[in-house]
Amino acid sequence: MENPFLTTGYKNPALFCDREKELAELMQSVPGPSRVTLIAHRRMGKTGLIMRFFDELKRQSVDVTTLYVDIFATRSLDDFIKALSETVLATYPETTSFGHRFMNFIKTLRPVMSFDPITGTPEISINYQTESEKTQTLRGILEFLEKQDKPVILAIDEFQQIREYPGQTMEAQLRTIIQHLHNVSFIFCGSKKHMMVDIFSNPGNPFYASTAFMFLDPIAEESYKEFIARKFAEAGRTITPEAVEFILKWTRRHTYYTQSLAHAVFNLGHKETDVGEVREACASILKANEGLYFQYREMLTSAQWNFLIAVACENEVTQITAAEFLVKYKIGSASTSRRILRSLLDKELLVENTGLRSTSYTLYDVFLLRWLETTYR
Repeated sequence: MENPFLTTGYKNPALFCDREKELAELMQSVPGPSRVTLIAHRRMGKTGLIMRFFDELKRQSVDVTTLYVDIFATRSLDDFIKALSETVLATYPETTSFGHRFMNFIKTLRPVMSFDPITGTPEISINYQTESEKTQTLRGILEFLEKQDKPVILAIDEFQQIREYPGQTMEAQLRTIIQHLHNVSFIFCGSKKHMMVDIFSNPGNPFYASTAFMFLDPIAEESYKEFIARKFAEAGRTITPEAVEFILKWTRRHTYYTQSLAHAVFNLGHKETDVGEVREACASILKANEGLYFQYREMLTSAQWNFLIAVACENEVTQITAAEFLVKYKIGSASTSRRILRSLLDKELLVENTGLRSTSYTLYDVFLLRWLETTYR
């Protein structure tokens, strides 16, 4: 039987765990024009939720065009246009009605067309004479989507990346264009919470108060317990409640890491699975990633590495300047602790969790956290 615990991509609702509330909220936003800001830590399941949403629209025969573009690797407006154009053609090839219309439109921009030799996906390069031509090209593409016969839903992942573009004008340019669109709905996804909140809730920024917010938290424990147990049962296997609880505690219910561990446990092939088998899978995962973790150690200063170990051993830290924490792990002064924290947040090795009463810090990579606490505790 195929492993039911996916670690990449989306296949069908049967292999998708929960998110019913979030899915219902997204479904309520169609078919009329809407704008949603979806925020979650990386690998928490944003992309999977979007694909599940698009799939549900198709299953309910909602007549819309859906597009998903990931701009994480983009570094400029040129890259943004390229990524958006290639997404359209990859999703809707020239053989489709929509793809044919878009191809005719894009040809007016005199692009250089090619195809990836491995995947066969289209690649587009456009030469610009001036900066204003880039803005006009972006406007033209979005207005093309606006003029289609049926509504378009455009999901832009890692949207905070536009703040890395040269010139610092992308937010204003994009906001100016989309505020006049009525046939295109937007889902702005991002993993850097502080940047995404600033983009959409700071009164001094162009996108202020222009979207509804949606935050993805870890999937509810009971829902994940039921999902894991059911998938093992469907394969004619059993997994003890204690084993399922161990999986969820060890991975902190972070979607990617939970799926990865459940995937590894399932691959062991045991007819009956208990905590012992789960621990076996955990050890295998940490051993497989050990080379990567040694590379992390080489890239960081000894003080930064020691700080990571400290946070991992605590699992989560709320008072990074507390005397007990500084002394216990030989961090140094409070100012040193704050400086190291900021550097590790910038490197995305630590993540900041802001609650109603306090702010806490933990490792972004749950498997790295477990490796550090296992190796150094």
